[in-house]
Amino acid sequence: MAGKNYYDVTEWNVGDPYKDIGEVINSMLADIKSRQTDSNVEEGGKPGAVIYIPSGDYHLRTQVVIDISYLKIMGAGHGFVSSSIRYNLPKSEWEDLHEVWPGGSRILVDLSPKDADGEAAGAAFYVERSGNPRISSVEFENFCIDGLHFTDDGSGKNDPENTYVNGKTGIYVASAQDSFRITGMGFVYLEHGVIIYHADALSVHDNFIAECGNCIELRGWGQASKITDNLMGAGYRGYSVFAQNFGGLLITSNNIFPRGTSCVHFDKVARSVITGNRFHSFYPGALVFEGNCSENTVSSNHFLRDHEPWAPMLKNDNGLDDRYGLLRISGNHNSVIANHISETIHRQSIKPADAKPVIIHVVSGKGNYISDNHIVATTEAADAQTGASDSCFSAQVDALTATDKLAVLDVTTVLVAKESFQNTILDSGSEEQVILDRRVNAFRATPVPGGV
Repeated sequence: MAGKNYYDVTEWNVGDPYKDIGEVINSMLADIKSRQTDSNVEEGGKPGAVIYIPSGDYHLRTQVVIDISYLKIMGAGHGFVSSSIRYNLPKSEWEDLHEVWPGGSRILVDLSPKDADGEAAGAAFYVERSGNPRISSVEFENFCIDGLHFTDDGSGKNDPENTYVNGKTGIYVASAQDSFRITGMGFVYLEHGVIIYHADALSVHDNFIAECGNCIELRGWGQASKITDNLMGAGYRGYSVFAQNFGGLLITSNNIFPRGTSCVHFDKVARSVITGNRFHSFYPGALVFEGNCSENTVSSNHFLRDHEPWAPMLKNDNGLDDRYGLLRISGNHNSVIANHISETIHRQSIKPADAKPVIIHVVSGKGNYISDNHIVATTEAADAQTGASDSCFSAQVDALTATDKLAVLDVTTVLVAKESFQNTILDSGSEEQVILDRRVNAFRATPVPGGV
């Protein structure tokens, strides 16, 4: 028997969830607050509630505003399917597709945000509460938030459905909070998947966040949180993971795929861990530490940088050239240890044309420790057949698995700028591959095997 704190959006007496689920959920939240008014009744008082969204398509025309703790909104399936692939097929082929739109418990974000209304106006779910204690234990689980369409950005460069711009956000948390959970969700065709300010003990786990302009953005400041076991990839304009003024962030076991400006971008982040991830990028700057990022560990990750293989997206990049660094480090006492880094790019695509690509670029700071990184840099051999494909799936699989007919590419494996000193670089490149001032940095070259 369902309790009084369990709500089903299809059985509520206010509104029509299929026409505007936002109105329905807001009515439920008002009901919860009207019933749970006393904060201390026999060592209880405000237990919150569960709101259930059965499998189905639900338009959202009213923003959901959450200002209570202990709320769980859950569905019956994350429902993700690629909208980008569909939009880049001729419409005459849509009738042959098994599915056309995302499914599961799917929320269709029908908001029409305007720039003048502010960034949060386009959020499907907006969370904010002031005062003490901080809002706590709000959970989103197992449903899909679909932004439906991107819009023309005025550049004339892309089809409107390939711009990653529409002003829409899946979940926007504006105030400091504790122990939030985002689990098993699907996010698609949103300019921002998740924006969270001032996070503490946040868990973003096992979600599918793709074909969004940005995936996860931790802004303002925060601590002691984790981003784990997600499948995600941002658009060429944005971040897959962005964190600002954070301490104690754990990023592990994620599979981050192209085509984001970066896979992970830290701004003034300290004492955090990036380990056991698979990062795939089409551009330089897959991992960026800017500002004073200090005492972070980057270990046992697999980095791959190669080319965009899908014809509709060939005209896009993140604007960075190959001297920028695939991994770019600014800050003090960071450890970059035991990563595998593969870079496979066409010689004719290197920017600028006469540049030697840089893999790890230590830009500023001191005391960074870079050790035992295995760096494989290759390019297509003269007789290799290359080219873009109209099929996104087959093109990317072919690009990932093609390792034959590759030739060695001359790169700088580690570049330590003169603004950085007292760094230790061990076994991450040969004598010729590492550039640094040996008077103020420690260096041990990777031994070079003899020829066969």
